[in-house]
Amino acid sequence: MALRRAGNPSTTINLPEEHLMASILSGSMTVGVVGLGYVGLPLALEFAKSGIKTIGIDTSEEKIKLLRSGKNYIQDLDDDAIRDVVKKSKKLSATTDFAMAKDCDVIYICVPTPFTPNKDPDISHIVHATKGVAEHLRPGQLVILKSTTFPGTTDNYVKPILDATKLECGRDYFLAFSPERIDPGNTTWTTKNTPVVVGGVTSACTELAVAVNQRIINEVVPVSSPAVAEMEKLLENIFRSVNIALVNELAQLCDRLGINIWEVVDAAKTKPFGFMPFYPGPGIGGHCILIDPYYLSWAAREVDFVTNFITLAAEVNESMPFYVRAMIEREIAKQPVTLKSAKVLLLGMAFKKDVDDLRHSPALKVAELCIEDGIQNISYFDPFIPSVDVHGKRLTSLKSLTPAYIKKHDVVVITTDHSSFDINMIVKNAKVVIDTRNATKDVRGSKKNVVLLGDGK
Repeated sequence: MALRRAGNPSTTINLPEEHLMASILSGSMTVGVVGLGYVGLPLALEFAKSGIKTIGIDTSEEKIKLLRSGKNYIQDLDDDAIRDVVKKSKKLSATTDFAMAKDCDVIYICVPTPFTPNKDPDISHIVHATKGVAEHLRPGQLVILKSTTFPGTTDNYVKPILDATKLECGRDYFLAFSPERIDPGNTTWTTKNTPVVVGGVTSACTELAVAVNQRIINEVVPVSSPAVAEMEKLLENIFRSVNIALVNELAQLCDRLGINIWEVVDAAKTKPFGFMPFYPGPGIGGHCILIDPYYLSWAAREVDFVTNFITLAAEVNESMPFYVRAMIEREIAKQPVTLKSAKVLLLGMAFKKDVDDLRHSPALKVAELCIEDGIQNISYFDPFIPSVDVHGKRLTSLKSLTPAYIKKHDVVVITTDHSSFDINMIVKNAKVVIDTRNATKDVRGSKKNVVLLGDGK
């Protein structure tokens, strides 16, 4: 409903907008978060900690049960903080019932965006969540999509579902896109102090989305549209994908040229301008860097454009587990054992250092490739990942890493460089160590048994 302002007939008052902005500024609004994973739960926690009533909605009954009992399941979050907002202040509640969305003034959608086996975008979770919200949409609500996706998702997929309620976007309800910037394991940059970008469908949508984000985030950057914000997020991650692919390819070249890529990068980063160091590894993992190039390449094909450069970079990164597999089999071939009888130990199964996140882990792919090639005696140690399913086999992490156990293996592979690993002990007791992370750089004494990815040997 819009009314003329008294004394100024050319100016109108949008009551849903005015009421929502007033509740945001006063902190009296209720925030809903759909999807309580690595993005949604930290967001919900920040709002609840700030004293704002927050309702978490998720289809996982296990997550809801844990939260209702005050238990945390995200490594980066403080257990006491979750317990306090659930049990003490009671500012955070959790449910599987989408009907609770009607009680929320602001609704964030933070659901997964994987890709299909053919590497096309799968936004089914976004569609499902949006339909759940639409069933209970009312005037005066703001919906903010945070899931990483291709440009046009907010305008062409989310908005039509919400518009089907006969409410008008920018007048009755409000819609924006604000991409997540979560870095698992990073204690320096958190939900609160990492700047976020916001793009609304209308100027009113942007203003409201900026205002609500400013309740918990130090710096909010508005842009002109959801599509700009969606593209910006892809640029962030594709920038990293391309540069990681560059050093991964150079690492393979340096192995043939007899040059150490790690020394090359360290030398190059002494330049105080025009260079940013990236390092090679066994591949890339996590939710964003691996997936985002394919989201953009799919969107590009829709407008008859081929992202050759970006797609090639993604392919280089995805080839690295195959390169590591070849390194493992080469070292096995040097010993009096067969692939079938060789014992291989992978150190680290998480996709990155000091996290419990297994999503698209390159270590998991290395294990899968080894099993496919007939290496039957494969085991792993990761204090963050108790068990994994690999190619139909259930692998359980070792309880501890001892010198005696290391000596039993023909090849030890450092696939993830967790801080807790005693690298000196590992190198001292292993027959051969394949180091894909340069974790052995500070090892004391001889490293004749170390084969470093990209060291030129």
